[in-house]
Amino acid sequence: MSGHSKWHSIKHKKAKEDAKKGNIFGKLSRSITVAVREGGSPDPENNIALANAIAKAKEYNMPQENIERAIKRGTGEIEGAKFERVIYEGYGPGGIAIMVEAMTDNKNRTSADIRNIFNRNNGSLGEVGCVGWLFERKGVILVDKTEVQDEEEFMLKIIDAGAEDIEEETEFYEIKVLPADLMSVKANLEKNNIKVKSSEIAYVPKSTIKLSREDAEKAMRLINLLDEHDDVQNVYSNLEITDEILSKIGA
Repeated sequence: MSGHSKWHSIKHKKAKEDAKKGNIFGKLSRSITVAVREGGSPDPENNIALANAIAKAKEYNMPQENIERAIKRGTGEIEGAKFERVIYEGYGPGGIAIMVEAMTDNKNRTSADIRNIFNRNNGSLGEVGCVGWLFERKGVILVDKTEVQDEEEFMLKIIDAGAEDIEEETEFYEIKVLPADLMSVKANLEKNNIKVKSSEIAYVPKSTIKLSREDAEKAMRLINLLDEHDDVQNVYSNLEITDEILSKIGA
């Protein structure tokens, strides 16, 4: 799953840059608003999806007043567009599977846009369920290696806290947990003075696919274009991104 881990890291770095320009706040606001509506509560103590959405917003230094406005839009205290969550599934270059999580106030517009992006970039939008079975829903936490002093102790503690799997990359650890355990495992890390680089509930591929440099470059272009769409919250794929491919395509 190393390729999946690298995509998380690439995406996190990109989102940090977008946050500096304020470009990501709109997406984070939508996520909070929809979490309030879907969870039926504006209290993160009683709404785990909202707690996760707020935690992610804070990772990117989203102002508290923006968070509060998004919550009020979810409760109806502030009037705003009615967003709904939509999942798109399709195929990319080399036959990779791609899942796109969007939040939109105009499903027809967004569906047309997503289809066009797939069609113009060597991909194809499929039917609901066509690739979903290749993924599983997991909480994913990234921790920089510099935060860990004793690797063995860290591994034991995080497993005791509820981690299902821990994978090591060059610069960080990727920790996978059950979605319901994401906040408690993250809190356990912070309690032990280990700073979390990023955390989210994601669609994690059950297995990954390696592509040639040419196809990998095309795939990354498609993934990035989908990710940049205003209505898109997250893009997931089963592309395995190797260090060699990354260095060649400059991702």
